[in-house]
Amino acid sequence: MTIEHISLIAFLFFIIAILYSTVGHAGASGYLAIMGILSFAPDSIKPISLVLNIVVASIASYKFIKADYFNLKIFLYFICTSIPFAFLGGYISISPKYFKLVAGLFLVASAILLILKTLIKPKEIEPKPIPLIYGLSIGSLVGLFSGLIGVGGGIFLSPILIMANWTTVKKASGIAALFILCNSISGLLGHIIAFNNIDSNIIYWIIAVALGGFIGSYLGTKKFNSKIILGFLFSVLLTAGLKFIFIDFLK
Repeated sequence: MTIEHISLIAFLFFIIAILYSTVGHAGASGYLAIMGILSFAPDSIKPISLVLNIVVASIASYKFIKADYFNLKIFLYFICTSIPFAFLGGYISISPKYFKLVAGLFLVASAILLILKTLIKPKEIEPKPIPLIYGLSIGSLVGLFSGLIGVGGGIFLSPILIMANWTTVKKASGIAALFILCNSISGLLGHIIAFNNIDSNIIYWIIAVALGGFIGSYLGTKKFNSKIILGFLFSVLLTAGLKFIFIDFLK
């Protein structure tokens, strides 16, 4: 990989980290999209995505929790089952062909969820309590899927929290940030124990997403929001998802 190639990827990851961290996400679906468009080897995608997720989610978690956009009880309901299942997902390997299919479907679903998130209007009523069984069940499913393809699961958790009226929009972002961090660490540990392979160029991309995460998290806690940004992310995710499915998987 040339220095120009490494630099281009670092710049793209930097932009993704800024955009996602404004809403408490670490950017895994964005990193998957970039790596899909640039035709990364499937076996390198999961660990790269998880490492970058950990960096940005650490920053986002600190920023949102410090700003008091967090609810510990709700977080614990989901994370108790999510962590062990994320580890299991990280440990499991699927063939490169089917990884592309699963990742492609995930990216298309992520694009749709991003648009839905813009259409969801915060309810004016008090958030209602979460049934424990719902939290544990959702946590386990999201955790397993997250570890399997190398994401944190926040892009699924946030819309669920908001649509079910279990918390406010801002607190959903803080809960999602720490949820992503824990799942990503667990998934990466599972992957390392099973395979122990991480791209040697990742240090450059860590620096890029760390800078992007600081900028995006600051903007996110200052009531920053932009439909143009979400529209851009929708286009990137949808394009990469369709590429994974119709070009890489079906070729």
